[in-house]
Amino acid sequence: VLEGMLHDRFGQNPHVGDIRGRGFFRGLEFVESRETKAPFDPSANLSGRIKSAAMDSGLIIYPGKGTIDGKHGDHVLIAPPFIASEDELSELVDKLGTAVEASLKAVA
Repeated sequence: VLEGMLHDRFGQNPHVGDIRGRGFFRGLEFVESRETKAPFDPSANLSGRIKSAAMDSGLIIYPGKGTIDGKHGDHVLIAPPFIASEDELSELVDKLGTAVEASLKAVA
C-alpha cells in the first residue's frame, strides 16, 4: 500500500529520480534532471530543506546527501511504524508531498 501511494504521488515528479525500499522502509532520491539523473547542487541543501518542511508539519524523515560521491546527491528515508493504518500512511505521503513541493520551489 505504501509503495503504491508513493508511486502515485511522486512517480511522475520530474525531480524524483527513484523510489525504492522494502516494506515500510522507503527512500526517495531527488535529481535536478530526471532524464540525465543529474543531482542538485549541494549548496541547495534540498534534503535538509525537505526535512525541515516535513518537521514543521509533524513528520519525521531522515535526510541524506552526498550519496553519489560524498558531495552530490539528495534523498530522504521514511520509516513509519509497522502498525500504521492506510489513513496514517496517506497522511504521511500528503505531508511528505507538501514538504517536497515547497522545498523544490525554493531551489528550482
